[in-house]
Amino acid sequence: MSGTRTTPLSPAPSSTCARFRKWATAGLKSDRGGFLGTDPKKLKDDFDAHNLLCSGGTVFTALHRSEDAVAECWDEVSEIASAIREVGAEHLIVLPEMWQRDDKGHVQGERAFSADGWARFTKNHDELGRRLLEEYGVKQVFHSHAESQIGSWGEVTRLLENTDPRFTNLCLDTGHFAYYLGDSLSLIQAHPERIGYLHIKQVEPNLLADVLKNDISFEQAVADGIMCNAGEGIPEFGPILAEAAKTTPDIFAIVEQDLFPLPSLDIPKPIAAATLQYIKDQGVAITLR
Repeated sequence: MSGTRTTPLSPAPSSTCARFRKWATAGLKSDRGGFLGTDPKKLKDDFDAHNLLCSGGTVFTALHRSEDAVAECWDEVSEIASAIREVGAEHLIVLPEMWQRDDKGHVQGERAFSADGWARFTKNHDELGRRLLEEYGVKQVFHSHAESQIGSWGEVTRLLENTDPRFTNLCLDTGHFAYYLGDSLSLIQAHPERIGYLHIKQVEPNLLADVLKNDISFEQAVADGIMCNAGEGIPEFGPILAEAAKTTPDIFAIVEQDLFPLPSLDIPKPIAAATLQYIKDQGVAITLR
């Protein structure tokens, strides 16, 4: 679980840990400014008190913008890396800067990288991954995202073809990849060694058609239910989990559903229970962590 947005409903870090332990959830993600905070000692105390496991952390970056982009984001990145290592995590999920829209809903700026932007983006991700690995023992896994310059099959594979697998691999988010019609199973089959982490979710295909045709914002799409309950959308989880496990049997697969705004913190628990049953019904061997 990752808390990239705090709201008046957001609980304190210790309350978040207690709630997830009560739900029989043992794995969480941490990020700066989210539900859990990044103070290493406080984070460790909270996780230890509730017998929780930290699978990784998350951070948004804009590594295409300048040659110095790594230096410009390093304070935030290193803060999160330090915190997650304190609680035993080895992965940092790095997300791209998202598009901005004006008050009429029009995208501001470029939807795709320029050639120079691509060169900076790939070079800087390798540099960020190298520093994370050498200084913290943390592995960078890149997460493509809806309404960013890197979301389609062609864009994701271009990233893989122009980066060093020692330093840059993927957190494959099946929902965000499907948002631009990406086939997660085929991507895993094409680049099995580059899939370091999974975010498992589905999109509702009929709503997706309207979103893409009418250029509806991602924020509005989420509010409308684009990231649907498991079993109501695409892709199927079972084949993806089975294929990823062929190369990385102990791969972390974090089950997610984008829900924002969230009117009540009581909503996720029954969804989580139904999703777990859906995964079990797929017939794939999993280990709950």
